[in-house]
Amino acid sequence: MELYVKKDSILRIIWGNGDTILFIFAGAAAEFALNKAVDWLYFTGRLPADPLGRLFSTVSYSRRIIFSEKEEALRVIDKIKAIHVDVEENRGAAIPQWAYRDVLFMLIYYSVASFELLQRKLSDSEKEEVFQVFYQMGLRMNLIGLPDNYSSWLLMREHHLKENLLKSHFTVDLYKQYRRQLGPLRYWLLREGQSLVVPPVVNELLKLGRFSFLRPVVPIYKICRLLGLDWILKLAILPRQYRTEIKALDVRTSL
Repeated sequence: MELYVKKDSILRIIWGNGDTILFIFAGAAAEFALNKAVDWLYFTGRLPADPLGRLFSTVSYSRRIIFSEKEEALRVIDKIKAIHVDVEENRGAAIPQWAYRDVLFMLIYYSVASFELLQRKLSDSEKEEVFQVFYQMGLRMNLIGLPDNYSSWLLMREHHLKENLLKSHFTVDLYKQYRRQLGPLRYWLLREGQSLVVPPVVNELLKLGRFSFLRPVVPIYKICRLLGLDWILKLAILPRQYRTEIKALDVRTSL
């Protein structure tokens, strides 16, 4: 049995932890809202109707790929590509290549940032390993103009952040939908969590603030996890309809 991502990969450790995925989700929710191509996600109507569910879907697809056998992972990647092709045909236009790259870049960036927030700093070789898995996904999707190593990706990532982000009426509307779905307290927690992982330019555009009230809570959360009490905090933080999804994402790294 050939796995798509090797069994001892750091990426399986990162994506086998529901806590880390929560922060990947939070960061992506912020950056998705600012992307200049977010109108593509409004085209089908699914994003404004259920923005959190749409983002969970993206995260879940990524997890399926990371923890699948190679052939199954390739089928999932091909399915993702086919879904986007259908949207392009229905709209009569092509999704920009830079928009595809942006989504891939988000998964790379927030995988590293979220793990380093909750666990430890990653080595250069571990960061390269994270990059290479998503790079191979991008190649399978026939994306053009991808950097071929982590160092080159860092430079392109900075360029994309400067060129492809904008606070628009879509941004404002998405955050209204986040608040509607989460309620005032959980919405506040989302923004506080986002400020811990997003790049400075995203923080500035969304005015998340330089200090997060959650920063001193992170060490306490780590202790709760060691004691097996982290589920209490998750029940308080997560809307009921998404608790099952997050629980399913918390898997054994030995898989």
